[in-house]
Amino acid sequence: MTPLLEVRDLVKEFPIRHSLRGAATVVHALEGVSMSIAPGEAVAVVGESGSGKTTFARCVLGLTPPTSGAISLDGAPVERGDSAALRAFRRRVQPVFQDPYASLDPRWSVARTVREPLDAYALGSPTERDSRVTKLLDLVGLSARMAARRPHELSGGQRQRVGIAAALALEPQLLVADEPTSALDVSVQAQILNLLSDLQRELGIAILLITHNLAVVEHICDRALVMYLGRLVEEAPVPDLFADPRHPYTGALMAAIPYPDPARRLPASVLRGEVPSPIDPPSGCHFHTRCPVAIDICSTRKPAMTTFGPAHQAACHVAAAAISQ
Repeated sequence: MTPLLEVRDLVKEFPIRHSLRGAATVVHALEGVSMSIAPGEAVAVVGESGSGKTTFARCVLGLTPPTSGAISLDGAPVERGDSAALRAFRRRVQPVFQDPYASLDPRWSVARTVREPLDAYALGSPTERDSRVTKLLDLVGLSARMAARRPHELSGGQRQRVGIAAALALEPQLLVADEPTSALDVSVQAQILNLLSDLQRELGIAILLITHNLAVVEHICDRALVMYLGRLVEEAPVPDLFADPRHPYTGALMAAIPYPDPARRLPASVLRGEVPSPIDPPSGCHFHTRCPVAIDICSTRKPAMTTFGPAHQAACHVAAAAISQ
């Protein structure tokens, strides 16, 4: 099956000039990241702040041009310089933003916000567009009487539902959701996650979820990719990742999940030091300066992806050495 979205060797570097005459330095935001999403699949990209996951999402959406690498949709390369092709791409791939208040125009009513994509692409007659808005509001769990309200009259969860309705207006094949629940109250987060899960099942839509919270991944996703300092360090189906994490960084993220059930808690993993600067990342494995099990080779050689099971890979010298013994 041809992947819906395929990303190959994506690199993104941000040059920084410290002064008018100073030499430019480079932020290494992404270093050769590759991944794919099948139609109807929910895939998470997980990592701490500074891991590169949001930059990755912005590159996928066409909001940030990559330094190098290729992105294709249904097997066809995405041509960033072709405005018509990019317009067609954006109809099929839509974002759901982190902050539901900042992403909505405070002057616009709910109906105008949801209708705006239909107007921009001139889809249907005015009457058909109004009918589509009503159906979209119902689809995301909002009543038609909210159509005249403005963002300041809505709760955080309601605003995020409006954003999701607008993203669905063009009937996209892929939603790119960047931390869609992090700005919401804990009591509302589960409702939005359940909504995304229901939409995926009912509409057959694919979801690329950007998050730092592995508990969210377990709730909604089929597969997860773990990133650290611009590199992909582990990829696996969600059940395999939770049952047998192979990279020490993945294990540390899992140990931080506050499970109520003591039987599910992993032993605490102590990470040494702070996240290194992406301007001057560590040599070898970027994680070796904080890794509790690092060995000599970790500081000198970049680890290759090693296969640990069907669709389960990790870039770790220690884990690779363990299975070779």
